[in-house]
Amino acid sequence: MNNYLKYSLGAIGILIIGFSTYFFSVKLENHSNIAHQKEVYTCSMHPEIIRDKAGNCPICGMTLVKKVIENQLVEGNSIEDLLKPTDNFIVGKYQTTTPKDTTLSTEINLPGIVAYDPNSAENVAVRINGRIERMYVNYKFQKVSKGQKIFDLYSPELMTEQQNFIYLITNDADNTSIISASKQKLELYGMTVTQINSLILTKKANPIISIYSPTSGIIQGTESMTNTVNPAMQNTATTENLSIKEGDYLKKNQTVFKLLNTDKVWGIFNVSQAYNSLIKTNQPIRISTELDENKFINAQINFVETQLNPADKTNRIRVYLNNNTLKLPIGIRLNGFVKTNSTKGIWIQKQALVSIGTKKIVFLKMGKGFKATAIKTGIEIDDFVQIVEGISVRDSIAKNGNYLIDSESFIKTK
Repeated sequence: MNNYLKYSLGAIGILIIGFSTYFFSVKLENHSNIAHQKEVYTCSMHPEIIRDKAGNCPICGMTLVKKVIENQLVEGNSIEDLLKPTDNFIVGKYQTTTPKDTTLSTEINLPGIVAYDPNSAENVAVRINGRIERMYVNYKFQKVSKGQKIFDLYSPELMTEQQNFIYLITNDADNTSIISASKQKLELYGMTVTQINSLILTKKANPIISIYSPTSGIIQGTESMTNTVNPAMQNTATTENLSIKEGDYLKKNQTVFKLLNTDKVWGIFNVSQAYNSLIKTNQPIRISTELDENKFINAQINFVETQLNPADKTNRIRVYLNNNTLKLPIGIRLNGFVKTNSTKGIWIQKQALVSIGTKKIVFLKMGKGFKATAIKTGIEIDDFVQIVEGISVRDSIAKNGNYLIDSESFIKTK
C-alpha cells in the first residue's frame, strides 16, 4: 500500500512537471513571435542603414521608411534585399509602368532663319589694272540694282587700247577683222557696247571707265575686307564702311565687291540629334515666319547637312526659297514643321529613362525592389523613346527613374 501510494504520487508529480513545461514553452514561443514582429526602419537610398525606431538617414538625411518583418528574426533572410548595395538593388515602393508596343508619328518643330544663298552670289572684279577714281557705294550691305553705277576706274592701259581702236577706225576702216578684234578687246576690259559706240562717234579716248552692277543684290566686301574690319563694328554692319575706297589701286581680275542676290535665299533649320534619322531630303516642310505665324509656306527639304554643329550639337537642313515673291528679310526667324513617317516599335516615356554618360538605364521591377538595367534606345518622338534592346513589353519598370538614384556614380549595370 505504501509502495502504491509512493508510485502514484511520483506519477502525479511527473505529470505536473510535464504540463508546466509545455505551457511555459508555448508562452515563450508566443512571446518570441511577438518579439519577432519587429518594426525596422531603413533608408530607401541607403538600405544598409537599419534602425529600430523612426528617424533620418545619417548619410543623406532622408526620412527612414518603416519595414515590418513578421514571424522572422531581423537577422534572417527577409532583409537580404535591404542589405544589398544601392548599385545592385533598390528597395522601395514606386510607381511602375510597362513598355508599349505601338506605332507613333509626330510633327517636328524646327527653329530656323533666312540666310543668303552663296550659290547665287556674284563677284564684281576689275578686268584691267587701274585706280578707283570715284565710289558710288560706300557701305557694306548697301542695296544696288542691276545696271547701277558702282565705281569709276582710271586706267592708262585702257586709254592706250582706246587710242589704238580710234586709229584703226580712222585710218584703216576697211580692215574689219582687226577692228573687230580691237573692239572685242575693249569689251573684255569692261567697256559696254554703249561706251564703245560713244567712243566711235566722239573719237576721244577716256582713261576713266564706269563699272556697273551686273545684277541686283546686296553689297558685301570680299573675305580680305571682312577680316580687316574692326570686330567692335560687327554689330553695326548696316553702316560699316568698305575697306576699299577712292584712290586705291586695283590689279587685273581683283574682286572688288561680292553681290549677294536676295531673290534666292536659304531657309536654314536646326535639327536635334534625336530627330536626325527622321529627316530626309525632298520631305515636305511647312514654314511660318515671325511676321505672320498663321501663314504657311509649303516647301520641301533640299539638303541635309551631315556635319554636326559643335556649338549647339545639331544638324542643319536647307530649304531653297524663291524670295522674288516671298520678300523675306534676311535674318528673319522661321519655324519649320515636318511631319514624320509612322514608326512601329517598343516605347517608354522619357521620364523612366536615366542617362549615365555612355549608358542609358531603366529600373526593372524585381520582387520587392528595382534593379538597374542597361538598355539600347532608338529615336525619340515627343515624350517617348524607342527601345531597341534591354527590356520587353512584359517587363515592369519604374515610372520615374530619377526618383531611384542618389547619384549616378552609384549605378552599375551588367
